[in-house]
Amino acid sequence: MNKNKNKNKNTVGNKKSYWGYVAGVCAILYAAPHLWWGLGIDFAFPGKYTSASNNFWSVAIGFWGMGLVAVLAALFCLSFVRPWGKKIPSLLLVIPGWVSAAGLTFWGLGYFYLRFFLGINRVTSTEAFIYYDTNVHSVIWGYVWYTIFLIWGLSLCFTVLNYQRNLKLNHMPKTYNNEKSAKML
Repeated sequence: MNKNKNKNKNTVGNKKSYWGYVAGVCAILYAAPHLWWGLGIDFAFPGKYTSASNNFWSVAIGFWGMGLVAVLAALFCLSFVRPWGKKIPSLLLVIPGWVSAAGLTFWGLGYFYLRFFLGINRVTSTEAFIYYDTNVHSVIWGYVWYTIFLIWGLSLCFTVLNYQRNLKLNHMPKTYNNEKSAKML
């Protein structure tokens, strides 16, 4: 019997779990533009970059702060699939993981709901948002950014689910910890 059959720590049963990496990449895709917007580069800004405040605290919180939080979120996503994440108590990963997965998924879906309801004239834009709701550039970048939120949320959901399945397998009695049990989960 081969004791080193399942060397990869990122597996459940025989399936590798790449969802944590996908979630981490989405977090970096969110962080990078916020950091370059903080530097004054307007590429991929959803709307008029000149409409962004030049107030120090608005830039520090809105761009630099959100970029830093997203980098930390990428590390959080990777903690589910990297060996150094095993040092963190499982409840400190699972509970915020599920809350974050739900929030990001619904945040991503919210834009698509809004665009749908605007499209069928169920809702109308207020004067403050007419430019953002009718400008093709803003709408396209909105689809890009909110798709990232949706993928980030769903991949984090699958990451936490795989992590919990792995916890169940590791805490089963040895007589039940086999391939048949892994398939039942």
